[in-house]
Amino acid sequence: MQFAMKILLTFVANLLLLVTANACANDADRYSFGVLSQRSATLTAQYWNPILDYAGRRAGIELRLKVARSAPESNAAIERGAFDFVYANTIFEPKMASANYQVILRPRDEAISGQIVTLADSPIQSIKDLQGKVVGFPSLAAFVGYAVPMDQLLREEVTVTPVFGGNQEGIIGQLKAGKVIAAGVNNQVMRDFAARENMKYRVLWESAPFNNLPISVHPRVPTKVVQAVRAAIDNMELDPEGRRVLEASAQVIGQKPPYGFRAASPADYRSYTDFYRMTWVKDSK
Repeated sequence: MQFAMKILLTFVANLLLLVTANACANDADRYSFGVLSQRSATLTAQYWNPILDYAGRRAGIELRLKVARSAPESNAAIERGAFDFVYANTIFEPKMASANYQVILRPRDEAISGQIVTLADSPIQSIKDLQGKVVGFPSLAAFVGYAVPMDQLLREEVTVTPVFGGNQEGIIGQLKAGKVIAAGVNNQVMRDFAARENMKYRVLWESAPFNNLPISVHPRVPTKVVQAVRAAIDNMELDPEGRRVLEASAQVIGQKPPYGFRAASPADYRSYTDFYRMTWVKDSK
């Protein structure tokens, strides 16, 4: 009886060691992929999960989507270096320097710009007409939705009272509902939202273009994993399955071609660091 019990205990101990080892191995092959909060969590998941599933399978790892409730929460996580990979342009803010995320991919689609917009039937005709008005912005963390348009307002000496909607679509929704007279937005998110919601709007001002949000990686991620993920995503449009995934995800948000990403480096985003060096927006430095 004692011998049988000893065998059973040995078997259980070995099984626990095997389970623990497998769990550790799985954890070692699992990497978080943070996405800056711009759209709703549902749309973000519908867009990104198929892409991450494809890229993870090709790279031999698991990429897990992580989305914060708001852009400020996304920024806080990025500043802490909480994500292994991240899709965001706020990594270029000076306060993010310690996280040291490095650009590895950028979208193949057109560059983005900051806009100040109002409804098509609004009496507001120029940004000068916004003097003393309440103007909406996604959040203090939004680059083309807040920092870029606010910089222009300051340079033109137009004083506004800012209110924040949490993310891009949050403040666009407030504009549509008439809760704010105008809003600072990302031109592509504004265009896609307006197309889905049949919303007519007028552009009061638009910035110079900036390369769209990059995919970046934290220094702790092994080089071989970085190379595998970059290759998998960079080549998606060349593979029939990858192309189908990109096209299906694009339909979710109304994205226009070209789809996918291509290899990139920090040099492709020098316009961001130049902006932060010269901006008049103190809370963006």
